[in-house]
Amino acid sequence: MPITIKQLPELERPYEKLQWHGEEALSNAELLAIIIKTGTKEETSVQVAQRILTLSEAKSEGMNFLRNISLEELMQIKGIGKVKAIQLKAVGELASRMTMPAKLRKMNVKNPQDLANILMEELRFQRTEILKVVILNSKNDIIKIKEVAVGGNHFIEIPIKDILQEPIKMKASKFVLVHNHPTGDATPSQKDLDYTGRLMKAANLVGIQLLDHIVIGDKTYTSIFDQIVKQADTKKVDIKKRKEEKT
Repeated sequence: MPITIKQLPELERPYEKLQWHGEEALSNAELLAIIIKTGTKEETSVQVAQRILTLSEAKSEGMNFLRNISLEELMQIKGIGKVKAIQLKAVGELASRMTMPAKLRKMNVKNPQDLANILMEELRFQRTEILKVVILNSKNDIIKIKEVAVGGNHFIEIPIKDILQEPIKMKASKFVLVHNHPTGDATPSQKDLDYTGRLMKAANLVGIQLLDHIVIGDKTYTSIFDQIVKQADTKKVDIKKRKEEKT
């Protein structure tokens, strides 16, 4: 006969353990068990939670797997029905939103790091590329962040007019493009660089300034504008060396 949660010593039960020792004292399985609430006839809620944590996604991504796993995948686990799967997905989404600043509209962007800090936790675990436009006013305050495209595992190239549509509609003076690399490597591809150059020229034609294009990786980011500047400086140095060699 399987042991039930009620048969465990009081301070070993997840609810009581959290009450008396605080949430930090609980394991990942115990925290999930509180969300799951009940187990099956054969297993306690903690044991069901432990089986969830043996999924390949959980092993590779840690607790971040809740952001990416589908309802259907969760419902394949014995003991997890539709309601429990929805509850688990809701917890994952709440965790994502808790990393976002509460007063986003009042945030001022001084450098690429500021935007990376805002969007890192949301984008670094995504399995597909997501492209966002961050719209700013003349003082570099964020007035809107709009998701404009979701792609596969590779570069998203959507019509430039679709990128400019929202800044034009909002009569914004500046914007920043942000997208993630699901591989975790924030190094911009040549396509990233070329697309940024075309977008910058198109934005200038309609009187809007593209401040930067930021690539988000896993706990890292790259400013494409910084990359372009570095490449330009390298070219200048190479040209200067050639001239010196000729003289």
